[in-house]
Amino acid sequence: MYWKKQGNRHGAIGPFVVRESMVLGHEASGVVQEVGREVKDLRAGDRVCMEPGIPDPEGRATRLGMYNLDPSVRFWATPPVHGILRPSVVHPSDFTYKLPGNVSLAEGALVEPLAIGVHAATRARVKPGDVAVVTGAGTIGMVTTIAALSAGCAEVIITDVKQPKLKLASTFGSVRPVDVGREDAVEVVKQMTGGWGADIVFEASGSEKAAAGIFELLCPGGRVVYIGMPAGGTVPIDIVAAQAKEARIDTIFRYAHVYPKALRLMGSGKIDVKPMITDTYPFRKGIEAFDYACDPKPTSVKVQIQLP
Repeated sequence: MYWKKQGNRHGAIGPFVVRESMVLGHEASGVVQEVGREVKDLRAGDRVCMEPGIPDPEGRATRLGMYNLDPSVRFWATPPVHGILRPSVVHPSDFTYKLPGNVSLAEGALVEPLAIGVHAATRARVKPGDVAVVTGAGTIGMVTTIAALSAGCAEVIITDVKQPKLKLASTFGSVRPVDVGREDAVEVVKQMTGGWGADIVFEASGSEKAAAGIFELLCPGGRVVYIGMPAGGTVPIDIVAAQAKEARIDTIFRYAHVYPKALRLMGSGKIDVKPMITDTYPFRKGIEAFDYACDPKPTSVKVQIQLP
């Protein structure tokens, strides 16, 4: 979703008291209409995207550089803070970034989910030539796939049960889609790695079933990064299987210090998010857009709402 925005270095959103309703939306880009007197790096007319979370600048996590883990962060569309589905917003310039000239506003609105994939690839310490597995071909699985490829992975194996999404993911480069309803992902990984296993496994589905057998896909000494969040909050982990391979386990929560890197990758052409923008609605059809997003076609990935 992308909108016009106002910039002010010290401005912030909320907190708002939500009684009966709240404004949704946390992925956004737009055009700067006005800046505060202390803002030096932005001006009216700049096309920008924004991080939706504003941490406490004095918080310990923020001062340590882990502002995504600040317990006091105010995050768009997280009660009681309103979201970005509105004509304008005041936002700190520290979390507002210029879009490269060749990146559209629609693409700019996808920097937020892309940042999750780039953060995951960074935590995984991808090395040139690595083979990775991504479980789940939803939006986060797809951005993790392209982030892993841009970081140096030679091949990415992506698993899901939805053929249209696997077909789209296969267009991103050296990607092997696996429909786990028809193929055994473990056998595919063994065939592609000479029986050794994948260097990295990104769990992006949030599925308990996928998480349960994740170490079967991994090579000795490999890395697992948990990205997806299960609805129930817990997943089974076979700790003995992990120990037998001396697996390194990482988790991520949102992202920190990633937007500039993601924008450089997009601006250079190393990452192209346009294929993921499958449905666009005008603001006047916003309710229709949400209704559709609740039960989309299998070919849909990202549904966007555009302000005129």
